[in-house]
Amino acid sequence: MANATLGIATIGQGPREDLRELFAAHAPRGMRVILRGCLDGLSEAELSACAPSDGDDTLYTRLRGQRDVKISKAAVVARASATLAALRGDGATVIVFACTGEFPPFAGDAGVVFPSRVLNALAAAVLPAGRLGILIPLPEQTRKLTAKWARPGLEVASEPLVPSASERQIAAAAERLAAHQPDLVAMDCMGYGPAAKTIVKEVCRVPTLLAITAAGRVVRELID
Repeated sequence: MANATLGIATIGQGPREDLRELFAAHAPRGMRVILRGCLDGLSEAELSACAPSDGDDTLYTRLRGQRDVKISKAAVVARASATLAALRGDGATVIVFACTGEFPPFAGDAGVVFPSRVLNALAAAVLPAGRLGILIPLPEQTRKLTAKWARPGLEVASEPLVPSASERQIAAAAERLAAHQPDLVAMDCMGYGPAAKTIVKEVCRVPTLLAITAAGRVVRELID
């Protein structure tokens, strides 16, 4: 795709150099990469009003200043269309919505890459039946995210792990997950990076899927 520009919509706030750099690593050399956050420009009072109502409404993200927070999915959805429109106004020709949560249809979402769909489809292709281990950011997301992954013939085991965890905490969560003897592990948050995947794979000793790199490879396929 000649003169393509990659647009990244994060559910929190920019800048997010960790996301931008990982997606840029999968894009053609020199490709323009732009990022906007659904919560960009909000005041502290407005951000406080974006608190989740319950576990099903909870998303985990990062705000400006490297602050990790819980936010309302409904608040993100309310701002998502404007964020995508702004990215297209910036010249984005390929857009990824950088969150592994499930989202209802909203204006402007046609043609957008949703990592949750990429990760779920990849896991279903690799493991049509068996035991799937998932790492999720927060304990209160367990019921919602376990249900998201559930399908006939698949047993799902989950362990919470905040993306900002230390190497020791990552290894401990991986050990707890390994006790369930999964056939495959999916790291269900865009905040998990390749270094965390390396630890999890070494501990669990099974194939491990990382959302951000899986989505990045799909984006590259769309661009080439």
